[in-house]
This record gives sequence, structure tokens and C-alpha cells, in this order.
Amino acid sequence: MSRAVRFDEYGAVDVLYVADVKPPRPGRGQLLVRVRAAGVNPGEAKIRQGAMHERFPATFPSGEGSDLAGVVEEVGEGVTGFAIGDEVLGFTHNRASHAEHVVVEAENVTLRPAGVPWEVAGSLYVVGCTAYAAVRAVSPSASDTVVVAGAAGGVGSLVVQLARRAGAEVVGLASEPHHAWLREHGVIPVTYGEGVAERIRRATTRVDAFIDTVGDGYVELALELGVAPGRIETIIDFAAAQRHGTKMEGSMSASTAAVLAELAQLVERGELEVPIEAVYPLEQVQAAFREVERGHTHGKIVLVP
Repeated sequence: MSRAVRFDEYGAVDVLYVADVKPPRPGRGQLLVRVRAAGVNPGEAKIRQGAMHERFPATFPSGEGSDLAGVVEEVGEGVTGFAIGDEVLGFTHNRASHAEHVVVEAENVTLRPAGVPWEVAGSLYVVGCTAYAAVRAVSPSASDTVVVAGAAGGVGSLVVQLARRAGAEVVGLASEPHHAWLREHGVIPVTYGEGVAERIRRATTRVDAFIDTVGDGYVELALELGVAPGRIETIIDFAAAQRHGTKMEGSMSASTAAVLAELAQLVERGELEVPIEAVYPLEQVQAAFREVERGHTHGKIVLVP
């Protein structure tokens, strides 16, 4: 038998449990991976709560989890380029990675660089590909100033680094305990909350682009700061994006093994940091989600089977 996280109904974290299940078997074009680490994401909490039922309905009993890193245990028919024992990182769209074993499409994984820790490899997909897409959406250059809301969060902490790599000046909105980390990464920290527009204006002479990873009115703030709609990106406030004609790229627009491999190489070279807030064993999945749902983590929460 194998272990996997399940929930039988929508609800709070207490609907989550770890079940003994029959190990999955890979089909054509698939790999069976023994999971070494799997990231926990806010979107998974919203799905479990039923808040995204219209867009991502659950079928019960439901598994969960997209990010993963692990070791190939079985290779399906027609797969080339992977062998039993390969260490890989990747993703599944089947809500299944919070488990000891997961079947993944071979096209959705890449080899794990030796210098990328398991916890980082297993939590890179959602935040990494989302950040990659968000930065690409506003096309920052060396002459730009980019403001990032939620700059110390799972996605935001990568957005600010990728925008800096593009040469832009970056202003990061975050709580004061995270300002030192932002400064260490070449980001101008600004405290969010009431009066933030004026604090941004004091921090920089102009704002050319804005990336919102939080929602809660930041699209309107970007417009107030004079940013053109085509250079405003939100990964969460889709209603505001539709009202104002701004960008709303998500991880799906960059969800490829090639992008994931590129990000992993940056990590291995020390050019991209994926902050890890905490690591929980699979049996403590409820505690892991309680931490995520607080909404104040710096970087990633990770499950380890």
C-alpha cells in the first residue's frame, strides 16, 4: 500500500486525512514517482474549501497537490529520456502529489539538478512558473521600475528576483519583518497597508509596471500610480483585470518542463532563491495548511512523505 492525502467533502483543514491507497501504475507516456517533497499552495486550500468549485470542482474522495520532486520507480510504455532511479521534479494536474507515490506525464518532469535541495525542487512548479509568467507579462527592462505586491510570499519572492534579473528597479510591498530579506536581494522594501501609495511615491520617482500577487485592490492602486493597464499583471484578481483590461497570466501559461528546468538551473547556480518557511511530514498535512492559510509565510511550505 501507499499513503496519500484525501478529503471527502469541502471544508476546513480538519477534512484532510492520510489514507492507505493502492499504489498507482503508470500508463503510456507516464512515470511512477516516489515523492520526496511536495509543495503546499494557497490555491489548493481554496479548492478544498470549495471556494473554486465553479472553476475547479472536486470529485470525492479527492486528492490534492501539484508540485513534486522524487525518484522514478517505474517507466510507462513509450517513455524515453527517463529511467528507474532518475531524480526528477515536475508537476501533475491531477491533484495527486501530496502522497508517497504519484503518476505523472513524462512531459511534465525534468531531471533534478544535484545542487537543488529536495524541498526546493518539490515546491518549485507553482510558484516558479507563476512568477515566470507574471514577470514575462510585464516585460521589465533595465529602464523600468516594477512594484510587486506580496513581495515576500511564495510567488512574490521569486517575482522580485526574476524582475531584478531582467535589470529592473524593484519595489517590494511586504511587512517589515521581511524588509531585510528584500534588501539583501536588491529590492526596495515598502510596507503595505494604509498610505502605501504615498510610500511608493517616496521610494521611487515613477512606476512603469506592477505585479499583484495578493488581490485586494492592488490593480486599482497600480492604475492610481499611473501604470498603463497593459503593464499591470495580477495572478489573483481576475475580476479587476477584466474590468480594467490588465494582464492576468497564471502558471498555466508557463507550465512546461522547459521553464521548470530553466528555473532549476538558476537555483543550482545560486541565481534564484526559493525560501522555505517550514517542512512538515505528510501526516501533519493539516498543520501545513494551517500555516499556509495564515497568509503570512515567507516562501514555501513543504510536505515530505
